[in-house]
Amino acid sequence: MSKQPIGIFDSGVGGTSIWKEMHLCLPLESSIYLADSLNAPYGQKGKDKIIELSIKNTEFLLNKNCKLIVIACNTATTNAISVLREKYNVPIIGIEPAIKPAALNTQTKAIGILATKGTLSSALFHNTSNLYSNGITIVEQVGQGIVELIETGNYESIEMEMLLKSYLKPMLEANIDYLVLGCTHYPYLIPMLTKLLPNHVKIIDSGLAVAKQTKAVLEQHNLLNAETLKPKNKFYINLKNTEVMQSLLGDTFYVDYLEF
Repeated sequence: MSKQPIGIFDSGVGGTSIWKEMHLCLPLESSIYLADSLNAPYGQKGKDKIIELSIKNTEFLLNKNCKLIVIACNTATTNAISVLREKYNVPIIGIEPAIKPAALNTQTKAIGILATKGTLSSALFHNTSNLYSNGITIVEQVGQGIVELIETGNYESIEMEMLLKSYLKPMLEANIDYLVLGCTHYPYLIPMLTKLLPNHVKIIDSGLAVAKQTKAVLEQHNLLNAETLKPKNKFYINLKNTEVMQSLLGDTFYVDYLEF
């Protein structure tokens, strides 16, 4: 079973930011990535629909004999992970905004969180936020329109820059010194965010933490692949326009269209 692939799904291409961290951390592991871009963004959908889509994605990956599932989507994690863990007998790893390190390290006692509506309105997010918000100002901002621009390849556009400026304005007025990225699409905005933010504001995403947690769970369940053969990494997207995902991954990997 240790030779079987890791399964990863997201509402679209954004979770490839998680896959990249995992590939660096676990270079011997094979993987299957599913981008449900047809239904992106998940952040605007209701909880029941998010659970329905998450079940469909998980079952696709399990039918491909995946030994572990990574929900590379904050919205799907915060709304569906408890259902998935109860329903399936495989390790399931989720992702949520890295509030804890930001809250513990802030010097200005103010942090910003840029995330989807689905993440910010979830019970899991509120529980985590309440746990670490004592004495700290947390400026929450729904990143309306960001996922759509990234899914169409417009993550370096003027429209994106204008959106980010408007979303960052209340955070900077609150004197944040940490910006938490609460969506796996958002790490692709780090170059632009770095230009727009003052030097003292640090940007945090959850990619490395998820990769480390995946490795720890594989070790715990004796599922680490010990073979040194070249791993196989497969990428599926359910929109015929595969170019955006291909550009994010590079020419080394092949993206396949999947009717799903």
